[in-house]
Amino acid sequence: MCGICGIVDYRINSPVEETVLKKMCTAMIHRGPDDEGIFIKNGIPSIGLGHRRLSIIDLSRAGHQPMSNEDGRIWLVFNGEIYNYKELRSRLVDKGHIFKSNADSETIIHLYEDYGKDCVKYLRGFFAFAVWDETKKLLLLARDRVGKKPLIYYHDEKNFCFASEFLALFASTLVKKEINYEAIHYYLTFGYIAAPLTIYKNVFKLPPAHLLILKERTIKLERYWQLDYSNKLNISEGDAAEEILKLIKEAVKIRLYSDVPLGAFLSGGIDSSTVVALMSQLSGAKVKTFSIGFKEQDYSELEYARTIAKKFNTEHNEFIVEPKALEILPLLVEHYGEPYADSSCIPTYYVAKETRKYVTVALNGDGGDELFAGYERYQAMLASEIYQKIPNFTKNIISNLFCSLPDSINSKNRLRKIRRFFEAVNLSRNQRYFRWVGVFSDDLRDSLYSEDFKKKVQGNDPLNLLLPYLNHPNGLELLNRLLMTDTNTYLPNDLLVKVDIASMANSLEGRSPFLDHKLMEFVARLPAEYKMKRFIKKYILKKAIKGLVPEKNVNRRKMGFGVPVGEWFRGDLKALLFETILSDKFFNRRYFNSEAIRNMVYKHINGQKDYALQIWALLMLELWHRRFID
Repeated sequence: MCGICGIVDYRINSPVEETVLKKMCTAMIHRGPDDEGIFIKNGIPSIGLGHRRLSIIDLSRAGHQPMSNEDGRIWLVFNGEIYNYKELRSRLVDKGHIFKSNADSETIIHLYEDYGKDCVKYLRGFFAFAVWDETKKLLLLARDRVGKKPLIYYHDEKNFCFASEFLALFASTLVKKEINYEAIHYYLTFGYIAAPLTIYKNVFKLPPAHLLILKERTIKLERYWQLDYSNKLNISEGDAAEEILKLIKEAVKIRLYSDVPLGAFLSGGIDSSTVVALMSQLSGAKVKTFSIGFKEQDYSELEYARTIAKKFNTEHNEFIVEPKALEILPLLVEHYGEPYADSSCIPTYYVAKETRKYVTVALNGDGGDELFAGYERYQAMLASEIYQKIPNFTKNIISNLFCSLPDSINSKNRLRKIRRFFEAVNLSRNQRYFRWVGVFSDDLRDSLYSEDFKKKVQGNDPLNLLLPYLNHPNGLELLNRLLMTDTNTYLPNDLLVKVDIASMANSLEGRSPFLDHKLMEFVARLPAEYKMKRFIKKYILKKAIKGLVPEKNVNRRKMGFGVPVGEWFRGDLKALLFETILSDKFFNRRYFNSEAIRNMVYKHINGQKDYALQIWALLMLELWHRRFID
């Protein structure tokens, strides 16, 4: 796990300066505290590569980067882990390649020599890397299949530069911080900014499963992988469950290889519990587990984590998050580099911080919900399809009845969730899902936006982010289209960003067995009814791990990794709202109707309505402005 960066300068007599690359590397020292390396080759064009290393495999200096092939023609900077590197290395040695280290990164160099850009197709793991081919004067950037590792870049007529984080990119002094208003519009809809957009004009994220080829000032993007949900397997439930357990076990096993201590994040949910259970089977020592909780019991999962820790006799560690944890908000804003509205970034940061005191690598359960259908909104979407078959007269009576239920400020309240279902159930299918995954609804955004901001984002419909998947042409079942949508949008742009930033800010590597692409490819091809049967979420996964994980953890209600910010905003954090989103500075940005914002915030503070998600999104937008723009 590392931080990478680089500059390509097309101008004549314009060398890449070592001091600039060092500044870029220093800006992401948390991603690689163990070593730093720089490669510069000045000419036409001039090229500079920088690397910060977090040593995981081959702790010797032989794994130092930037790394080259034997004749110095190919240079690499790499971030990630390649789990099948030993197998690949053996084949390459048989073909005559000479290795100078035991590092997994060196495998990529020799694969590139044989296969060029197709080298990426042979890799099993997660990564972001850059290859400079001196002979072809070509730069190749690559990002892993699901987007665990980030890679952002800037391009103009004079320069191209890339980095693992915004701070490193800005340290190049080549990038102007100009606001992309379209990105703010998308952010206020979903709570994140999806690739390839960023909050900055002319700065882009390389999307997951993509290559970027830069040659003679021209950029070409290519997609090299995507899940196929249409090529269905003819397999029984029993055989599917057996194969799933086998694949998960293999995915966990290959992620246990490390030259440094490792452990696991443990929420007590089905995904992390499965990972810990299999780690306990496969590891020769006690598994170290790490959990986080809250004083507010509706949000705390520690009871379930303790059940797993006790059953598998793990070396268990816990941490309680309180409102004062928000003292770290400026630090989080700095690391994310653009607005990010998932408040669970707070406990994720803290669990990573505590975990790093004991281990350098932590396995997690990320991806299980998108793979096996673990979200309540999937149940809601299937239920709404059945509801549509009811006669209109009856539907209207039912909808009016439930929409008249009193609203609750408790996000965990069951009646509130029923009301939310009926408020959206009569919308079109796409609009329905859009409502359930969004932070701000269309109506709420429209009431809050200023006339000036409406003009700036006119013609940009955030629903377009979801439509290629929701309207997939291959006749997929509704559930598989929803899984495809979240796997391509919410997972890489929200969840994986959160975990990458939180873990790497603490120099911790996160590994995700459920995101092993071989497991994902198998599950994608299973019939939809195996993933959710009789409205049972993760049906086939539960069948696969029966007897391995306690029933208490398998059949528990999903809590998610929510944070009680709604309560905090009415208490300890009330003053923060007045200093930020109710300030003149905030309103002078001219994004919002000040009266509408005040009305929303006061309704929340007074307990009339719950606007926690929306207020949090506005707060993070304002804190980003103050750190990066003001």
